[in-house]
Parts: sequence; C-alpha cells; structure tokens
Amino acid sequence: MVTLEDPAVRALLDAPNHAVISTFNPDGSIHSTVAWQEVVDGALNVNSALGRRWPSNLDADPRITVVVFAQDNPYDYVEVRGRATGSTDGADEQIDRLAKKYLGQDRYPFRAAGEQRVRYVIAADRVRHQKQR
Repeated sequence: MVTLEDPAVRALLDAPNHAVISTFNPDGSIHSTVAWQEVVDGALNVNSALGRRWPSNLDADPRITVVVFAQDNPYDYVEVRGRATGSTDGADEQIDRLAKKYLGQDRYPFRAAGEQRVRYVIAADRVRHQKQR
C-alpha cells in the first residue's frame, strides 16, 4: 500500500508540483481547480480563501480528491482521496510558505484586501501513485 511517506510520492509532493483539487458542488456535480499543496505532519494540506467555491464545497461535504503531478511528466502523479478539515489557524503563514515554494517569494503577493485564508488538512483514505516513462 502506498503512503504519503513513500520516497517517490514524497518527492512529488515536496517539489513545486501543482495539485488538481476536486470537490462536490451543491448540485452533485464535480468542481475541479488547480492549487498549491504541501505536506505538514504527514498530511496533505491545501490553502484557499473563504468564500471561494471549493472551500464552500468542502464546508458542506468534506470529501476531496487531490491529484498532484510532476511538472515535467504529467504521467507521474499521486492521487489522494479523503476528507478535508478546514481551519483559519496558521492559514496566513501557510500561504506565505507556499508562495516561497511556488514563486520564490517570502509573502503571498496576490492577497486581496480583507481576504481570510483557510487551510485544509486532508485525512487520506486512499493514496495511489502512478508513474509512466
């Protein structure tokens, strides 16, 4: 069984590889978006702003699927399915860490006035790693 701690999986997650997050809309359809990710204390974490679609979806239904793929080989990817728990605690610090990881900047440069950040910790039910080429 693959885990987030497997070396090949951890290499994908530690690199600045983007995540595709899929959640359920209120009508049952799927909403997918691209986001930044990191592993904290052995769990996959993502960050957004309150009021956006996918955080609202998670607040109503915590089921989530996240696919993180290698920028240079999209056939090397990890899929994480589970449930997400949101919190504003530490979310501002996390988005700054992610800005460093993805942009090389110390602070997140796209913050809107009055924006409240939220981080989601994903309790993985299933982790799957696929690699071709």
